[in-house]
Amino acid sequence: MARSKNIQLVSPTPHTIAAPMLRPPPLPLRAPPPRTSRLPPPKAANPNTDPTTTTATAAGTGTGTAPMGAAAWWRRSLGQRFNPAGVAAVAAVAASEPRLALPHVSVQDIRWLDWAELRRAGFRGVVFDKDNTLTAPYAPALWPPLAAAFDQCRAAFPPGALAIYSNSAGLKEYDPDGVDARAIEAVIEGVHVIRHDVKKPGGTAKEIESYFGCSASNLVLVGDRYFTDVVYGNRNGFLTVLTEPLNFADESYIVKRVRKLEAYIISYWYKKGHKPVKHPLLPEARRIVKFDPYDDSVTSRA
Repeated sequence: MARSKNIQLVSPTPHTIAAPMLRPPPLPLRAPPPRTSRLPPPKAANPNTDPTTTTATAAGTGTGTAPMGAAAWWRRSLGQRFNPAGVAAVAAVAASEPRLALPHVSVQDIRWLDWAELRRAGFRGVVFDKDNTLTAPYAPALWPPLAAAFDQCRAAFPPGALAIYSNSAGLKEYDPDGVDARAIEAVIEGVHVIRHDVKKPGGTAKEIESYFGCSASNLVLVGDRYFTDVVYGNRNGFLTVLTEPLNFADESYIVKRVRKLEAYIISYWYKKGHKPVKHPLLPEARRIVKFDPYDDSVTSRA
């Protein structure tokens, strides 16, 4: 007979047998933080100016078209911030005629201009750039501090003699149905937005001359950019007036950088002795500048 063995089971204590170490579950992979874009975020929709809002509202009533998609919005936004024709103009002007980028007159804003003197000199109308010349960027309404000066301009010239020629509103590439143009005409009394095909500084003045019924040499062009407004104006024979931008805060990063580059180049050309093109109606352009922009007496002379 086999001898039985007494086997005693002993529960292990923490000091007798080491429990196996289990690895903690792997941490979930975290998405990398988003890279900050240098482009500004899309602005809040404005029912008076934003074609996306306008078409979406119309679609809700069964009378409009499909709203602008995100890709179309970005193409439009980037196109307004980057102007290949403007880049080409810098190269062409630098290589041939730097004076085309030099304005006849530079002022802080339109309050410094003597509109009655311009009219007496023989000018028949005024063409304004829009963004940062008359309005804040992408806004339809006149910049409030300019209201009195714009009223003086409107009083000095006959009805229909004030127009806007912009690389945003009225440009068929971005405003094909004229929605933005009509919004501006509705809120700025006495101004017509000229519809056109080509961005400044490219193109001729045919649409402007057709509207006014005269040569561009009888018109004043007011804008805030050297290589778009001033180059376009001087190429086509306008009297060119450069104003400082009204509002830097709403401008894109790209536009701000381009402004600094433009200012550097223009300063260099002035130092090299380049002078603006002479204008036949106003050989001495400084006579149209007010000594005191808040003194209205100079605009009331007979």
